[in-house]
Amino acid sequence: MLAGQKLKTLRNRRNITVREVEQASRRIADVKGDKRFCISNGWLAQLENGVSEPSICKLFSLSVIYRVNFLDLVRLYNVDGDDKEKYEPVAEPYLTQLISQSHILAEIPTVQAQSTTSLATIQLQGVDYSSSHIMYAHLGLADFTMNPMIRPGALLKIDTSQNKLLTNGWHSEYERPIYFIELRQAYACGWCELQSDQLLIIPHHSSPVSVRRFTHPREAEIIGRVIGYNTPCVDVESHAESRKAMMMPAKNSQT
Repeated sequence: MLAGQKLKTLRNRRNITVREVEQASRRIADVKGDKRFCISNGWLAQLENGVSEPSICKLFSLSVIYRVNFLDLVRLYNVDGDDKEKYEPVAEPYLTQLISQSHILAEIPTVQAQSTTSLATIQLQGVDYSSSHIMYAHLGLADFTMNPMIRPGALLKIDTSQNKLLTNGWHSEYERPIYFIELRQAYACGWCELQSDQLLIIPHHSSPVSVRRFTHPREAEIIGRVIGYNTPCVDVESHAESRKAMMMPAKNSQT
């Protein structure tokens, strides 16, 4: 059912005419001292027929008159306040940011998000969903800190109970603990060293990223250890460029 038809259904449930809606909205506008809250009967008819779309002020008046939640009316027009966190990574895809549970569940099958993101109590590939100390993060497409061991776009599994830095006990780079770190309004993933009050985020030796240094714990705090990751086998963008180059016709050389 279209939004206008749903609004008409709500009006009929209240058993009021478009003229009565106009009169009620005029009283709301008078109290508000703002004529934008007033709804003419002609405009309401256009709205119910799908010819017009409402302003936020008129939707407020309708929510009062129809005695329904304002946000429910907004949702009729494909605007859902609960989707805010879901679309933040879309609006700024290369920023490191937290995302909602519904968003990460939608993204797990395709692993498309382009920012390093974190979310509690989500499990991958059938593991227990209820573990309170497990979080998942999505490594952003701009994050090359652990590349090529962990490529941008990887899904990370984090154990928050392992948030104390281990300084030894590994025999290879694959055994060396990788940590997920919370920065000021951002996140990072990498090997770590602690020098006095300085936390160093160490990149993979093949990565183009430099060592980053933060005051600990004021500027950087370890959330937990990365205990698993699902990483692409190839660089998606590079693979796309290669395919594009292969499809281009070869130029004839002239002698």
